[in-house]
Amino acid sequence: MIRTMLVAAGVTTMGTLPIFLLTAQAVLVQQDLGVSNAQVGTAATVFFATAALGSVPAGRLAERLGGRASPAVAGLLAVVSLLGIALFPVSYAFLLAFLVVGGLGNAMGQVSANVLLAQVVPARRQGVAFGVKQSAIPISTLLGGLAVPAIGLTLGWRWAYAGAAAFALTMALVAPQVASRPQRTGRASGPPFDAVVATATASLIVIAIGTGLASAGTNALGAYLVIWSVHIGVGAGAAGLLLAAASLLSITARILSGVAADRRGGRNLPVVAGQLAVGAVSLLLLATGGTTALVVGALAAFAIGWSWPGLLIFAVVRSSPGSPAVSTSIIQVGAFVGGASGPGLFGLLVGAFSFEAAWRAAACSLALAAVLMLVGRRLLVTALGRRTPVVVEASEGASRTGPRVIR
Repeated sequence: MIRTMLVAAGVTTMGTLPIFLLTAQAVLVQQDLGVSNAQVGTAATVFFATAALGSVPAGRLAERLGGRASPAVAGLLAVVSLLGIALFPVSYAFLLAFLVVGGLGNAMGQVSANVLLAQVVPARRQGVAFGVKQSAIPISTLLGGLAVPAIGLTLGWRWAYAGAAAFALTMALVAPQVASRPQRTGRASGPPFDAVVATATASLIVIAIGTGLASAGTNALGAYLVIWSVHIGVGAGAAGLLLAAASLLSITARILSGVAADRRGGRNLPVVAGQLAVGAVSLLLLATGGTTALVVGALAAFAIGWSWPGLLIFAVVRSSPGSPAVSTSIIQVGAFVGGASGPGLFGLLVGAFSFEAAWRAAACSLALAAVLMLVGRRLLVTALGRRTPVVVEASEGASRTGPRVIR
């Protein structure tokens, strides 16, 4: 099971590396290709927009291919993107073209990792599995940062992409082997994905909108925390350490949230809503501008307010176990759109008004996302109540042997 979780995290990481390596090494890429800051931002928008547009089609394809073939397809797309950027771009147009391929690979990587975990990991351990998988996102940003001094400044930025391509190829080869193992008992089962999607589409769309608002606010937090810290008088080094500490807390909290979900056995979306509500309060603390409020707000925002992604995906998978790729692909559309637009909108608010106003707007975004999670859950409960209840097979040694509904 541990191997499966690590492979799923690797598949998720490889899909995000094309853009995180670019943003981390932006200065080096700009010197080589002569692109501007605005063009780097546009490249990020193109990457995430492509991922958003390709998410639902990728989910349907992953559902048909299964947990064995779909990670391999995602890996090959990532290899083409990463190796293409390493070898071919001599202009900005080439760079964008390979980032489009990378965006499709990212969409496929996210949903294929979800299918892999849903099909191989026992239901009683899927909470921590999705927590580990979603922890790959902050880890990939860490890898992008480490690539600058370790590779970019010594061998050149293209070699960082070449190394990432080798990693993606390894994932494409290893993932099918993990997925080919016999499926374990205790795995969730459910109706075919077309039936689930037809019944619960409205609720999934509401949850996706909430995910978009949540992603917009939290991604703005990650993008502007250091800038805001320096703006209120904190040293750049201390601000960087604060971001690093907060990121490590976020990784830990995502895994612990999954562990708690496995023990709780349900009502995961209300917990997500609570985490987002704490995140909203934390961002309001940041807006006060005090140093103590900055530290407390940042740590709470990352540790609680940004610990929900794995728990959210887990909740959706458990509610529609017969369609893990399609159902989560709808959610991922919101995540991609929010992640792409959040930092840009935050910057516009800073320019038009102030940092304080932007933090308050981000807090409102998280608060509204919390409300939508509760509304979406109510719609989902109602929709699934019209169908056969979601059955989770009893795990070995479980005291509760009958079927139960998990939402």
